[in-house]
Amino acid sequence: MAETSRSDAARSSGQLRRLELDITRRLDGILHGDYRGLVPGHGSEPGEARLYEPGDDVRRIDWNVTARTTTTHIRETIADRELECWIALDGSPSLDFGTDASDKAHVALAAAAGVGFLTSRGGNRVGALIGAPDAITTIPPRSGRKHLMALLHRIESVEHADGPSDIDLSSIIGRAMAVARKRGLVVVISDFLDDPESWRHELTALCGRHEVLCVEVVDRREMELPNAGILTLIDVETGRTREVDTRRQKTRDAYRDAAADRRDRIDRVIRSSGADHLRLDTSGSWLADLVAHVDRRRRRLRTAGGRR
Repeated sequence: MAETSRSDAARSSGQLRRLELDITRRLDGILHGDYRGLVPGHGSEPGEARLYEPGDDVRRIDWNVTARTTTTHIRETIADRELECWIALDGSPSLDFGTDASDKAHVALAAAAGVGFLTSRGGNRVGALIGAPDAITTIPPRSGRKHLMALLHRIESVEHADGPSDIDLSSIIGRAMAVARKRGLVVVISDFLDDPESWRHELTALCGRHEVLCVEVVDRREMELPNAGILTLIDVETGRTREVDTRRQKTRDAYRDAAADRRDRIDRVIRSSGADHLRLDTSGSWLADLVAHVDRRRRRLRTAGGRR
């Protein structure tokens, strides 16, 4: 029994090390010399004033300097270091689903690893809220690779037990509001299968205090049904079963349209709350999608700061 436990631990450690190598190799090229990566772009410490340029955030206009010079100026800010990042992971049983090389739980772990390795640079602290069916585990934010690897191991070892859960996405986001008191970055990782109206208010409140990134993990079979005859589908969270005849084109079309409408609704709610939205697919290259998101965000920060 002890040998099996040690073997599992070694396998887990090896998987996390491979994730670290994959992520750092791909991201070093676009983040060289820029420690901000995913962390909030504009700091809180006041810096120098400069002339306003089209595209600048009007909330940073320095009215005292503008009044003295009769020309509109904005106040630059010094980017904070040692920022806090919280990874809020929804460990619901639906994450065990997957029809490709990876299941959603593996992609969620990879997303947490990508965010962790990015934001732990420059002394930033990373913490986690891990939602399990019966409780939310809180890991206080700390810096250092050893802490991050231990945090990722805790995420990897979450058991997604079938059956009703006392923990939903809204309670995880609400806990993030309670524990993340210092302004920073909160990354919510989930498949967002809960009714969007059940977590809209909590997410909007969280965005009012922090930079928020919502990572939605999906599988292509959640978007469309194959022509595979009569399927018996089981809801792992409620235990309900239903037989569906996938041979009927009308059934497959109705399912595809309903799934697309649901994903569009999730996207609208996330973006209307003020959060960034990144969708990762179990059949796609999650690392390439993460790299593209980081690159887009850096370009947006440059534009918002007037650095074209």
